[in-house]
Amino acid sequence: MNDPSRTTFSARLGDRTFFPRLRPATYLNHAGASPISAPVEAAVGEVLAAYGEGGAAAFEWAVALRDRLRARLASLLGVSARDLALTGGATHGIQAVALSFPWRAGDRVLLLDGEFPANVTPWQRAAELFGLDVAFAPVAAFERSDEEGLAAVEAELRRGARLVAVSAVQFRSGLAMPLRALSRLCARHGAQLFVDAIQALGVVPLDAALLEVDYLASGAHKWLMGAEGAGFLYVRPERATALRPALAGWLSHVDPVAFLSEGPGHLRYDRPIRREAGAFEAGSTSVLSQAALDAALAILLELGIPAIEAHVNAYLDRLEPLLLERGFTGLRAREPGRRSGILSAVPPPGHEARAIRDGLAAAGVAVAIPDGVVRFSPHWHSAWEVEGPSLGGALDAALAGKRL
Repeated sequence: MNDPSRTTFSARLGDRTFFPRLRPATYLNHAGASPISAPVEAAVGEVLAAYGEGGAAAFEWAVALRDRLRARLASLLGVSARDLALTGGATHGIQAVALSFPWRAGDRVLLLDGEFPANVTPWQRAAELFGLDVAFAPVAAFERSDEEGLAAVEAELRRGARLVAVSAVQFRSGLAMPLRALSRLCARHGAQLFVDAIQALGVVPLDAALLEVDYLASGAHKWLMGAEGAGFLYVRPERATALRPALAGWLSHVDPVAFLSEGPGHLRYDRPIRREAGAFEAGSTSVLSQAALDAALAILLELGIPAIEAHVNAYLDRLEPLLLERGFTGLRAREPGRRSGILSAVPPPGHEARAIRDGLAAAGVAVAIPDGVVRFSPHWHSAWEVEGPSLGGALDAALAGKRL
């Protein structure tokens, strides 16, 4: 069977060749879900072929795939592969920490009001189970300035908090959060920092070790351009030993598979739980989704995240004036360092986001409308030279309620 990691990729910024099935002429919804590229589709086909040909014999190949995937994720994040656990998605990683953190009754956890619910609900559930107090700081404060947002967080930290949970990029506005400043602030007040990176990784460079975040989770199907059902969790090594894995399974033990290959006498139930991120790889996971993520990462790493970020923001730099000219109110940060791959805008007075989305869809432009804004999120294959000339007309038609 072929190894997708050895495929020679020829991806180029602004080139849509890898997406022959993609129907919308202009796809600007990577913050929602990315379309599947041809190399990713081929990688999934390789897995199906392997299991079709050999059944359980494909297991060793799947183990090698997972090892390669961890190595690629480690390269993306600037961390060690042993500090990563492969999961079923971002929510799985958030749940793992929320339920396994060494909570004490009465501890406070600090969340942000305005976050995507995936980074709120698991912490609320942990609060119910462990008797925690939940506090909120407003995302809106960060949207006004980093200084105001950090001051709001520090005011809550002074009251005491064991952990702060934040998204690297806000799903509605596209604001890139000041993670280094937040990690330092948390450390100063004896708190730990959890980051949901699903709206950042793949389009915004992010070095988890340099930023000194304590935990980071993400999923595969947005900017990483894989498929749903795969994700990962990073645990800072000095934090791993204190966790109490509530989601442990048979693979969470030290040397869990020896009894399957080394003869009698190795079937034991007293092997200790691993004191590292891998303890959260509790059982069977989707090798199909992991193969998709592995192939997608090969492309992203070849292109380089800084180059992708520059390409996407050059696209948004040209799109933003078209929106402002038509009466939209842009939510994109003025400072380049606070931007991501998302440009969101409030519709002009008298216009509804849903009608604009549907009008753009009729013109072949795919966007999203989270919480009443119109969100545009291109990626490396988006080409302004090809797509840009028609976007003005598509916006005009959508605002007029007409089909092109």
